[in-house]
Amino acid sequence: MKLLIQQQLLQLLQLLLLLQYSCAQDFHGDVQIDACSDSDGEGMVGLDGDVLYYADFDKKEMVYTLPQFGDSMECPGCYEGAVGQQENCKSNMQIAREAMKDIPLEIDPPGAPLLYPRDHLKPSHHNTLVCQASGFYPAPVRFYWTKDGQNVSLSASVSQPYPQKDGTFTQFSRLDITPEEGQVYSCALDHPGLKGETRSRIWTVEFQKPSLAPSVFCAVGLTLGLVGVAVGTFFLVKGRECC
Repeated sequence: MKLLIQQQLLQLLQLLLLLQYSCAQDFHGDVQIDACSDSDGEGMVGLDGDVLYYADFDKKEMVYTLPQFGDSMECPGCYEGAVGQQENCKSNMQIAREAMKDIPLEIDPPGAPLLYPRDHLKPSHHNTLVCQASGFYPAPVRFYWTKDGQNVSLSASVSQPYPQKDGTFTQFSRLDITPEEGQVYSCALDHPGLKGETRSRIWTVEFQKPSLAPSVFCAVGLTLGLVGVAVGTFFLVKGRECC
């Protein structure tokens, strides 16, 4: 009887482990994109919202974006495969244009960008300003940066467009900065869906001033404490006199 119970418990444990493994598998999602247009091309592989690697068609190489821990990540032949996919994509695009020339292209413009520092601000400490564009289709979107009115777009990096569940894309641009009080940065977006409109965000460097509240609360607390001690001492003395 005891052996039968142990076997049943073991089977139950195996079932729970199997269910846990199955549920864990459902939380991971990978994506592969091979896309093209008249001026752009993208070959990218991602996992759980992060880009694993993508093809840089200007440098003619595969770029691995995740930090390398232990053995380096390699994908032999993947760049050549991405180039081949670009040829297929452009051929299919031409066929689709001829077949659907009277069907307008669906275009979704990006919303106003989000602009925020990566780390907590400290005067004269290196930081990174992040500009996020979301909700646009097709990809990519163009980023334009200014610092105190001067164009600094060439100093910024741009991520690969990443697809969302609703069919639109999200893309990031990052600008390395050394913040000083009063500096003004802006990030503007360019996309066919905007039709000449401006979608931009302005961010001004402002450091938090030391607050007087903790000192005030400390002083008030200390004062009340002293008053409490004095009142307690007074009643203690009066009590002894009565005795």
